[in-house]
Amino acid sequence: MPTTIDPLLLWVIIIAAGVGTFFIRLSFIQLFGQLDDLPPRAERALSFVPAAVLAALVLPSFVLVDESLALTLGNEKLLAGIVAGAVAWRTENMVATIVTGMGVLWTLTFVL
Repeated sequence: MPTTIDPLLLWVIIIAAGVGTFFIRLSFIQLFGQLDDLPPRAERALSFVPAAVLAALVLPSFVLVDESLALTLGNEKLLAGIVAGAVAWRTENMVATIVTGMGVLWTLTFVL
């Protein structure tokens, strides 16, 4: 993809982003290396990070169709995701969740 940005400026931006990312990660490593125990509130907040990251990664694939928001009954992925989420909540069984979600998605794809 062609760009109108000066190549030197682009390299400066890439290097600055890399250095910034390195120091952000290094600061957390240094911080946790100096702490003996995390405060309970921080520990509780950090326990929600995996679920938040997973939701941020998965949710767009359910609600976006052709890069636009699709919160309708015609969105098979959204309906299958809702059913799979309900199965996961009730059973806490990963295999049942995947099988149910894929079954609902395939059924809706062929029916709708």
